[in-house]
Amino acid sequence: MKYLMSGNEAIARGAYEAGVKVCSAYPGTPSTEIFENLPLYKDSLYCEWAPNEKVATEMAYGASIGGVRSLCAMKHVGLNVAADPVFTAAYNGVTGGFVIVTADDPSMHSSQNEQDNRYYAKAAKLCLIEPSDSQECIDYMKYAYDISESFDIPVLFRTTTRVSHSKSLVELGERTEREVPEYKRNVRKNVSTPANAYANHQKVEAHMEALQVYSNSCPLNTMELNGSKIGVITASIAYQYAKDAFPKDSSFLKLGLTWPLPMDLIREFASKVEKLYIVEELEPFMETEIKAAGIECIGKELTGNMYELNPQLLKERIFGQKPETVKPAVEPVSRPPALCPGCPHRGFFYSVSKHKNYVVTGDIGCYTLGAAPPLSALDSCVCMGGGFSVGMGLSKALELSGQKSKKFLGVVGDSTFFHSGMTGAAEIIYNKGNMVPVVLDNSITGMTGHQDNPGSGFTLQGEIAESIKIEDVLSSMGYKNIFIADPWDLKAMEDAVTKALDSEEPSAVISRRPCLLIKRIQHEKGLCEVDRNKCIGCKKCISVGCPALMIKDGKSSIDPNQCVGCTICAQVCPVKAISRKEC
Repeated sequence: MKYLMSGNEAIARGAYEAGVKVCSAYPGTPSTEIFENLPLYKDSLYCEWAPNEKVATEMAYGASIGGVRSLCAMKHVGLNVAADPVFTAAYNGVTGGFVIVTADDPSMHSSQNEQDNRYYAKAAKLCLIEPSDSQECIDYMKYAYDISESFDIPVLFRTTTRVSHSKSLVELGERTEREVPEYKRNVRKNVSTPANAYANHQKVEAHMEALQVYSNSCPLNTMELNGSKIGVITASIAYQYAKDAFPKDSSFLKLGLTWPLPMDLIREFASKVEKLYIVEELEPFMETEIKAAGIECIGKELTGNMYELNPQLLKERIFGQKPETVKPAVEPVSRPPALCPGCPHRGFFYSVSKHKNYVVTGDIGCYTLGAAPPLSALDSCVCMGGGFSVGMGLSKALELSGQKSKKFLGVVGDSTFFHSGMTGAAEIIYNKGNMVPVVLDNSITGMTGHQDNPGSGFTLQGEIAESIKIEDVLSSMGYKNIFIADPWDLKAMEDAVTKALDSEEPSAVISRRPCLLIKRIQHEKGLCEVDRNKCIGCKKCISVGCPALMIKDGKSSIDPNQCVGCTICAQVCPVKAISRKEC
């Protein structure tokens, strides 16, 4: 029987069939659904959300040292956070197979950059495997663990947004249990002192050389010989695009194991075709190596090194086949991303947006949307945890340049606080920062689709867990005044921020209200209405940026299908034309 699965669902299934026992990750689109599907197999394996990607990698690698097959997963920028243990794990090697999933995001659908993580495999000396559809996600995962154990090396398993989220038919297999050896201390292998690392570098180089030889006969690397005029070397989702875009008589060298590259196989394939193309998304990772080997080929000069490819783009850029364009009868209205109706973050951002002397450094999450008009309340967004530490640097810069009229707020979410915000909070208080850290606590990891975190009270496997209180952590660091406010109460929210900024002692703010989309919480129900006889059409309510609000015939109107009754608009209305009714 065949089933329809996304790439992420298939990766979870592949890990299960491969006999994986320990799995740890931090959620990040486009990788999140891998771990959301692993609890389906919790009778056979353990899975968890870790506070961040570095912790997830270390936890999973520790399980590998213990002799079991283990998995960690993250989006592409998460691998930056995990890089420290990844590089050392390659030197030390594995006991049980160890696979690191990196889900890259070409075109940056939900990311701040589109870095090409294939270069991590080269830099860290990892084996790199890339599936192109859901069936390969299952099959290649099983190969990945065999390769990891055979060559004593971690495997980087790279997907992209389209592989992760596209669905295709798969055939399922049975789980294969691997006998776990008795744990024995191995200081030489697992304790990475300089002396041991010195020797381990020689070991990993030898393993990479052996893997290079294997890559030429690896079943993941296959030739599809259809003709001699055109040859295409490709991998991952680009293979699917190329199969659609190139003539039917084109030959393909489809690579599943892409580092180290199978150079002997590539030379053999190149000798069979007159014209050789390299089709890959983002950077010329394969092309550079192939050209360096003296093999003539065509690649990025036609396909480009930015953004996603697709079949039509390849047809246009390589063969000059421009598509027929049909103008739609009605142009769709632009709908930029916005905070949801009733989002608890709106109250905080509206409160601070009124103060032009506030500098607010932000972070990655739903609250990044506080930068969008009409709130326009963020000055920066760099990376997770940067809301605190980038803010610290910015405040020091303006303070030293004499711009002392500015007041500084650093913003992170609750999940980000546990991910990398605690160190930023320590930086602020330790180095006497002239700024206030603000945690926007909506009781969930929101932007990636509602995953639990150390403050939510539940684990990935659905068990009740100790809920770490953010105010207790901040208090233990030395923050004397911690102001907690409900962001639906604009006066309370503004008072909390003002008191924290005016305090002579180290102070912090927690904006606390659960996300309305959390199903396990019983939220109060109601909606707001406009008395059009009272409304003066001042549009003040529109300034809160709620999607439920609009202007009709010069006066405010509220869509009852979107309103949740948060009353932010009612609180800003100068003539009290908006009121809330219970449902």
